[in-house]
Amino acid sequence: MPWNPDIYNKFKDIRFKPFFDLSELIASEATMKAVDLGCGTGEQTAILSDKFPQATFLGIDASPEMLSMSRKLEHEHLKFENSSVEKFLDTAGSWDLIFSNAALQWLDDHQTLFPHLISKLSSGGKLAVQMPYQPENVLNKLLSELAGEEPYRSYLDGWNRASSVLSIDDYAQILFHSGLEELDLSLRIYPIIAAEAEVLYDFISGSALIPYIERLDEDKRPVFIEAFKTLIKQHFSRFPAIYPFKRILLYGRKS
Repeated sequence: MPWNPDIYNKFKDIRFKPFFDLSELIASEATMKAVDLGCGTGEQTAILSDKFPQATFLGIDASPEMLSMSRKLEHEHLKFENSSVEKFLDTAGSWDLIFSNAALQWLDDHQTLFPHLISKLSSGGKLAVQMPYQPENVLNKLLSELAGEEPYRSYLDGWNRASSVLSIDDYAQILFHSGLEELDLSLRIYPIIAAEAEVLYDFISGSALIPYIERLDEDKRPVFIEAFKTLIKQHFSRFPAIYPFKRILLYGRKS
């Protein structure tokens, strides 16, 4: 089940607010060599390129479906590449800005990942990262709960995705001991007001639900989806409902 930019962008306004908050943390420089990891459709990378017109930006994403919308955005200082964060980490060179909005939560072992990312910053280089705080977000917890119950556990061959996202205290320690200064770390709530349960399902179906659906046999997918929708309705028993979606924002400059 590939990423679907149309489904993902149904909640464009909700997904863009933390992006703008994160971009405001970045100290302006005359010139920057910058990379956007997990750039998706490239629209946010293009906004960053406009915000920092003297910088050169490379947007990287592993999904060709998402990147299909990015080519029309390219110009002299903005390019896109179908690649992964893992491949990026294996490349040579340093960067003045490593930016990532709502992508690194898909990678494991953040105790190793973040020091590796920081090692690729030039002196004075900046790291700016935003991630959904999955351990405390209700829809993520409901999804994991369902996947751990029978018969869905058997349908998934026992697979369940444990969130790799750490506590904000853990990230403070990692960033500080990896040599970042001017730290700005926050846990913020971005409320989603849903008129009905289907809205909440649609929101998570464009991201966290995807790897679960990919692992299910085709005939089991509608069964799992219907059970998940039922679980959402049971939890949010009153509509309209507020879903206080939590996100972590991390920023620092390399000494």
